[in-house]
Amino acid sequence: MKRPSGLTVGTMWLTAICAGVGLFAFAASAQDVGQDARDLRQDRQDVRWDTRDIRQDKRDIAGDTRDIRQGRRELSGDRQALRDAYKSGDPNAIRSAREQFRKDRAEYRGDMRDRQHDMRDLHKDRQDRRADMRDLNRDRHDLHRDMHPREAR
Repeated sequence: MKRPSGLTVGTMWLTAICAGVGLFAFAASAQDVGQDARDLRQDRQDVRWDTRDIRQDKRDIAGDTRDIRQGRRELSGDRQALRDAYKSGDPNAIRSAREQFRKDRAEYRGDMRDRQHDMRDLHKDRQDRRADMRDLNRDRHDLHRDMHPREAR
């Protein structure tokens, strides 16, 4: 029986190595596509959560704004009650009007702080959503590049 020549053996080895590298590259590409698909799902979910947070922050700001308007009306009434108490000269009425005014003013300031805090949350959530949208677009690009390597170049 004849033995294959050295050239034939070398050619067979070269063919086997090339096939192995090609299969490895295909498997690596499949892993990249799978990872990109998972990244896309996660990014979409992050964007949904951020959008939900933004909606909630807007509702909170609207509620705080209503509370602030109500507080302004109460303060206006308290000022009028304090003026009336001063006109009457009754020390108990003056003390009561001052206490009510202080209480309502503290509540009003608390509402202002709440709205300011909610505005900061809204700003941060909008920044987060913008970052998540950038990630989503980057992952879409990566997925397209991995699925169509020649077209993406």
